[in-house]
Amino acid sequence: MAKGSQLPLHSHPEEQIGYLVSGCIRLHSNGEAQEMHPGDSWSFAGDLQHSADILEDSVAVEVFAPVRQSYLAYHPHKA
Repeated sequence: MAKGSQLPLHSHPEEQIGYLVSGCIRLHSNGEAQEMHPGDSWSFAGDLQHSADILEDSVAVEVFAPVRQSYLAYHPHKA
């Protein structure tokens, strides 16, 4: 994720778990903001509105459960 970019306020029915590999981001949910650093992790329940500010070039690993159907279009071996 590029420094200075934003992930707008959104929600999705899938649960989301993330782990910040490198960089720095600020996550927003439930009217609160939390700055995340390498090694930090987060979890959002399904349908929870959230957003992010990318404060430094960052790499994160995220998992969605169940699989996000909208992401399957980007996978060469669709389920």
